[in-house]
Amino acid sequence: MRFKSQIYSRREFLRSGLLLTAAAGTAPSFLARTCLAVEDSAELSSLPGVPDDHILVVIQLSGGNDGLNTIIPYADDAYYRYRPTLALAQNERIRLDDRLAVHRALQPLQSVFDEGELTWVQGVGYPNPNRSHFRSMEIWQTASDAREVLRAGWIGRFFDNTCQGAQPPSAVTIGREMPQALQTQDGHLMGIALSRAEHFAWANPGLTTTHQRRQRELMDFLNQSFPEPADDTINYLQRTALQAIESSDVIAAADRSYRSNVDYPNTRFGHDLQLISKLIAGGVRGRVFYASIGGFDTHANQAGMHTRLLTQVAEGLAAFRRDLIRQRQWDRVAVLGFSEFGRRVDENGSQGTDHGAAAPMFVMGKAFRGGLIGEHPSLDDLGASDLKYAIDFRSVYASVLEHWLGAPHEQVLGRSFPLLDLLRSPG
Repeated sequence: MRFKSQIYSRREFLRSGLLLTAAAGTAPSFLARTCLAVEDSAELSSLPGVPDDHILVVIQLSGGNDGLNTIIPYADDAYYRYRPTLALAQNERIRLDDRLAVHRALQPLQSVFDEGELTWVQGVGYPNPNRSHFRSMEIWQTASDAREVLRAGWIGRFFDNTCQGAQPPSAVTIGREMPQALQTQDGHLMGIALSRAEHFAWANPGLTTTHQRRQRELMDFLNQSFPEPADDTINYLQRTALQAIESSDVIAAADRSYRSNVDYPNTRFGHDLQLISKLIAGGVRGRVFYASIGGFDTHANQAGMHTRLLTQVAEGLAAFRRDLIRQRQWDRVAVLGFSEFGRRVDENGSQGTDHGAAAPMFVMGKAFRGGLIGEHPSLDDLGASDLKYAIDFRSVYASVLEHWLGAPHEQVLGRSFPLLDLLRSPG
């Protein structure tokens, strides 16, 4: 059988879902030849003093979340001048202090904030901000400068610098495609992507006949004897298939063992977080889980849409925390939330907001200090109608890498960034 690169290119292999499948029954013969062996697997290694079992859950708010109506400077008259229809009234917000409030849709997380397990990092961005969704998301996912194009993602580089044969799945994306954040230096995407645990199997009755035929062709191809040394594409496919087979067993076991009486919201985001909780509670040994929620590109009729989206985020994360507390896993987990940019300060003529720059990030977890970090950007000192950033987003990444994942951030991010005081003091 001749390998058809136009059918099984790396990108097609990943996008078509073949990465998500695993062979049932006996292992195919190529596993004996692969350079990855299960018995040689090792855990990720953290810096001294940081446990190796810490988990990072990354939440991507796609589209550009309006930070100014997430954390609201209600005491500033300029807020109401810039937003005559979108400014939130007193009954639409939750007071934090004499100057700031949060959107009322975040009420499910307010007790988490009050208990010191939710941190809002204000005024986050980067120099020379880009207002393109694609480019700005690429910057956030690769931790690059605005005028620098990097291939590997920041999480992929974390695995490059700390992983020595980690047991798969070392990272799990909830969805059909892997984010660039998980791409490693050699161009591979780290981990697996899945939408439903019960579909994570080779013999999946939900697959189309064409898809099943392509799977059989792929396995027939990989079971051939290749002259040594095999080319990079063959080695890559064999390694990926082994990881899928190993991961399938782990996912199936987690799915069977998960039991929870926590009610999640009946939304896609709620279901995604429930799946992550299931995988964590079931013993999946991933260090990073990645989920996203879209719709934040609120150019028109923003008020209702933004309220619904923030409600989904807050209700989903609140249920996720309750679930992990009951599973006695919450102390191992940190949640990091970001969006590719904020919105303009002034509303547009369609009762919406256009692409902006600085916006808040959030970090949630039992080990975190909680509260507010950084100053809210000034409404009297704008840059091209945008809020100016004061904290580089890579400082947030650096702090999470060093203090939570136990990785030297200079090696991962390429240079040093100021670290933030995110975690509680020991004891």
